[in-house]
This record gives sequence, structure tokens and C-alpha cells, in this order.
Amino acid sequence: MRWLALILAFIATTVCAEVRDPGTHFFQAKFGNLKEDLATARQEGKTGILLMFEMDECPFCHRMKTTVLNQSTVQDYYRKHFLVYPMDVKGDATLTDFQGKETTEKAFSLEQRARATPVFIFYDLDGKAMTRFTGATQNADEFMLLGRYVVEGAYKNAPFNVYRRAAPSGK
Repeated sequence: MRWLALILAFIATTVCAEVRDPGTHFFQAKFGNLKEDLATARQEGKTGILLMFEMDECPFCHRMKTTVLNQSTVQDYYRKHFLVYPMDVKGDATLTDFQGKETTEKAFSLEQRARATPVFIFYDLDGKAMTRFTGATQNADEFMLLGRYVVEGAYKNAPFNVYRRAAPSGK
């Protein structure tokens, strides 16, 4: 019976999800001021801000964008709960960090210890890191579970791998 539930969940995710460009449907346009973005997130009733630390030549970043972040169900859920921005770990673009300090994407990435890519770091409405996930998720279901882990506040009580094992249907 469990295998039937897994098959149905896979079919529902695969068949019902529309594929859309993550550049326009997952990520928001960056204006380079994370401190101001916190105010926007608060105003819009978001849980926080999600940054995806990435680099162009990263095969795992590419896989996330072409198999997970391009799914409409993922995009809609994450945009409902978070402001979502890409962060180039090698980028020289200037930005203002959560404390109002001028820096570059590369320097900010180093400060956040985002060395491997991709790294997903979820920040609360005060700019404090709630949790991080390094690497690509197995699939869209696992990435959705990661979002729920943060939105539900489960990150306060257990690591994601414990939450994932306890999740219904083993996802």
C-alpha cells in the first residue's frame, strides 16, 4: 500500500506541475539591499528570505534549476512564503547585507560559509539564518519538504534529516 501512495504522489507532482523558467518564476529580481528586503518580507507577511548560493559552472545548481526549481508547485509555494534570490559565490556585484553593510556577493558568500554550491540558506525576518541545506535535493518533493520544515518552524526542534525521516510517506 505504501508503494501505491509513493507512485500516486510522484504522478501528482510530475503530471500536475507546470514547468516554468526559475529565473522569472522562482527567483525575484535582486535590487541589492538585503536589509530593505527584510522590511519587504515583513510587509508581505513572508516567513523570511531564501538565498541560493550558486555559481554558473555548478552542475548541481543546474540540476536544481532544471528539475526542481522549474516546477510551478515549488515556485508557487516558495514565493508565497519567502523572498527568493540567487547569490553568485564568485560575483562582484555590490550589495547591502542584512545589517546594512556594503559588500559584494562573493564576500557575502564567504561570510555565510557558502563554499560548496548550491547552498540554500533560509533567513528569518531579522536576517538571522534559520537553517541551511547544502547540495541538491533528491527531487521536488524533498525541496518542498525543506520549505515546510522552515515554514512550520520544525528547524527549531530537529535537524532536517530527522524531520525528513519522520515525514508522512517517507519523503
